[in-house]
Amino acid sequence: MSTNTVPVSPAVAGAARSALPDLQGLVRIAVDCMGGDHGPSVTLPACKAFLDKHPEAHLVLVGLPDAIAPAKGWPRVTLVEASEVVTMEDSVEVALRRKRDSSMRVAIGQVKAVDGVAAAHACVSAGNTGALMAVARYVLKTIEGIDRPAIATVMPNQKDAYTTVLDLGANVDCSAEHLMQFAVMGSALVSAVEGRESPTVGLLNIGEEVIKGNEVIKQAGELLRNAHAAGVINFHGNVEGNDIFKGTTDLVVCDGFVGNVALKTAEGLATLFANVIKQEFTSSIFTKLVAIVALPVLSSFKKRMDHRRYNGAALLGLRGLVFKSHGSADAYAFEHALKRAYDAARHRLLDRVQDRIAAAVSSLPAEGVASVDNSQGTVAASAPQTPVGRVA
Repeated sequence: MSTNTVPVSPAVAGAARSALPDLQGLVRIAVDCMGGDHGPSVTLPACKAFLDKHPEAHLVLVGLPDAIAPAKGWPRVTLVEASEVVTMEDSVEVALRRKRDSSMRVAIGQVKAVDGVAAAHACVSAGNTGALMAVARYVLKTIEGIDRPAIATVMPNQKDAYTTVLDLGANVDCSAEHLMQFAVMGSALVSAVEGRESPTVGLLNIGEEVIKGNEVIKQAGELLRNAHAAGVINFHGNVEGNDIFKGTTDLVVCDGFVGNVALKTAEGLATLFANVIKQEFTSSIFTKLVAIVALPVLSSFKKRMDHRRYNGAALLGLRGLVFKSHGSADAYAFEHALKRAYDAARHRLLDRVQDRIAAAVSSLPAEGVASVDNSQGTVAASAPQTPVGRVA
């Protein structure tokens, strides 16, 4: 088969389509099986477990031929070969310009719309974050009026719910306008996924007072207040790091440097709590007996604090659904990333988010975000076409 990424020729597409099962009604997820610290040793078991639990899913597994060969014969699976791998150490330039047949790029290519349809509804990769963002932006392009895509995910809060946070590492340096765009995209995400028409937005800062923060934060706060007055978003005001876990707002906006530090700190703290509790309850025979009595509570606590359950961050602002898994994710965590992508595709998150972004940014002041031509930002994913690359 052709080794081209996108688009695939009609002849190749027809030949490949004839070898595929009937995909009517199936949600199709493209998976970069080579990404992350562990590659196929994690991604393949996760894919198998995911398929067993989701009979309406079809996975397009992308990777080196030998690496994805164990999945040959699995039900509801298509294997697509790639000849290169983007490592966790590769620079953006290497991933973008030198490794054009990487598993990451081929997997992302599956969600690129060609003639109004895409080969897959969403893509999941645990690969290099910088490379993933750069390749996804190059292949899929951004929505009109959005300068930079952002990474958004959820964190547990005290209200037995989630707080959505973005950006979590895609953009280290952000302008006030970028933070404004993140707020609009994040609001659309929360509204689409959780059904909240007007989710509250907080701007992460070193204090709640308007006068606090650096100049970028102060300018962003001014833009957000203006947008709130115009009815574009529901801006609560400045929030601090602990407000993420209090559930003070539905959405917290920050630059990627701060967001990534906050995320990794929270994950480390959750692991610390779990380890300390385990050590204390196993320190003596008496504490072990107490642990038996407290086992239901401990099990519930462990489940709620397990950061692996929240794995899978959406890359917002692209003309296609791409989800980023942690590079160090185990099979359990990667399976949750697959589930997030599956749920997003099943609920047509891309179309719903883009519609809200188009409606929101079109009414923003000129200094905020440029107006959107929604006709250029829609990606139809209801009728998947043939995977791009070499179908094994």
